[in-house]
Amino acid sequence: MFEKLKEVEERYEAVNQKLMDPDVISDNEQYKSLMKEYKNLTPIVEKFREYTRAKQNAEEAREMLDAGGLDHDFKEMVEEEYETGKQDMEKCAEELKILLLPRDPNDDKNVIIEIRGGAGGDEAALFANSLYRMYTMYAERQGWKTEMLNSNQTELGGFKEVSFSVEGDGAYSKLKFESGVHRVQRVPETETAGRIHTSTVTVAVLPEVEDVDVHIEPGDLQIDTYRAGGAGGQHVNKTESAIRITHIPTGTVVECQDERSQYKNKDKAMKILRSRIYEAKLAEQNEKIASERKLQVGTGNRSERIRTYNYPQGRVTDHRIGLTLYKLESIMNGDIEELIESLITFDQAEKLKSSDEE
Repeated sequence: MFEKLKEVEERYEAVNQKLMDPDVISDNEQYKSLMKEYKNLTPIVEKFREYTRAKQNAEEAREMLDAGGLDHDFKEMVEEEYETGKQDMEKCAEELKILLLPRDPNDDKNVIIEIRGGAGGDEAALFANSLYRMYTMYAERQGWKTEMLNSNQTELGGFKEVSFSVEGDGAYSKLKFESGVHRVQRVPETETAGRIHTSTVTVAVLPEVEDVDVHIEPGDLQIDTYRAGGAGGQHVNKTESAIRITHIPTGTVVECQDERSQYKNKDKAMKILRSRIYEAKLAEQNEKIASERKLQVGTGNRSERIRTYNYPQGRVTDHRIGLTLYKLESIMNGDIEELIESLITFDQAEKLKSSDEE
């Protein structure tokens, strides 16, 4: 591991030098690519240097202790320094193992989140709206930008389905484990007998991709226009601004009717279509990986029940990692960092276990 870390440090210094080269600075694409590499290498190199300092401190303290001749108080202080150095080395070594795990190439990408009401009719649609609000509030806390791409609203203010993009540093790395079936248990406002209903909502988190990531032949697309429908909106049913795009080879259908402009709707629909086709390829790869690993957090399987939100008990349970938090109101207001960090930590632990077994 430490040989590899020395190579990483050498590469880091080489990239740093290149970034100061005027020819590189003037070449926008090369500069962007090197900046991205520099940013990815920085935490590894900083942690390795922290490990090296701790090792040096421990070795110097060890040498002083071996030489002897220290008075009682000074010896105690040096012993303490030696133990601290050893502990810091062990801690840094564990953190370096995690930093050296293969990175998900999509981690730096922006995302498209699709939320659909499942079993439960109006109540599922209302909870789809609650989840939309939760994710947009979380994005706001992170300083990320969100944009509505498409929505199909119900009379009661819920969403049959809603798609939106999240743009920000590390958006996919944080949100990728949210794909799956989210279950809600609560008493609907329309329920007079006070009975608890169970409804489900499906969430899909797709990495946003560019043309270069997924090439789509124009001849493979069937594009239809129609009049926008749904609850409210002044331009509803007046112009044929809504777009439906069918990708013939895969049968993927995307609709977008949120904008008044047909061109804007087409642009948003293509953004969703590219991400869906890319995600389908990813899902295939992930299935192969998952079959080789005993446990996989967030395989992206949309039929996998991942979380339950129980309103009467004020709790949220993530079934993949057995984590229950009794702060439902706070979570529904976008405070989901503890859930996300726990899933990331669990996934890293599983990957470490897999790499140790290999």
